[in-house]
Amino acid sequence: MFRLISALILVLLIATPSPGQQSLVGTYKLVSLAVEIDGTPSEGTGKAPHGYFVLTPTRAIMFYTADNRKFGTSVDEKAALFDTLLAWSGVYRVEGDKLILTYDASWVENVNGKTAVLNWQLSGNRLTLTSEPRPWPRDPSKTMTNRRVWEKVE
Repeated sequence: MFRLISALILVLLIATPSPGQQSLVGTYKLVSLAVEIDGTPSEGTGKAPHGYFVLTPTRAIMFYTADNRKFGTSVDEKAALFDTLLAWSGVYRVEGDKLILTYDASWVENVNGKTAVLNWQLSGNRLTLTSEPRPWPRDPSKTMTNRRVWEKVE
């Protein structure tokens, strides 16, 4: 009986999200975004990008687009639209102030299966995610960092 109860407690501990994960769970709306490519600020998303970040107890989904996007019909216009968005999903875990993501689907294939580490800080209903330097998905020969501020809506 003791072994059965011990095994049950162990399973519950393993399956239960960490306190950090539990405090982050929710839906967030993008407030601001600052991106640097090779140390140079990038204005790729404009001054007022919009999007959402959704965290369940085990999965994360992020999607945002630049401001002032225009509908495209030509190949060039559609390519310009592609350059003004970001979208991905994956599993995550929290280790202290680190949010460690493993991408399983994304807007660019070269990040699928890769892991990213984001530093997180929660202040009231605002979540700030700051990336560690990593290859820029659109041109892996360049390094990018970003700082996203999100506001919890649910």
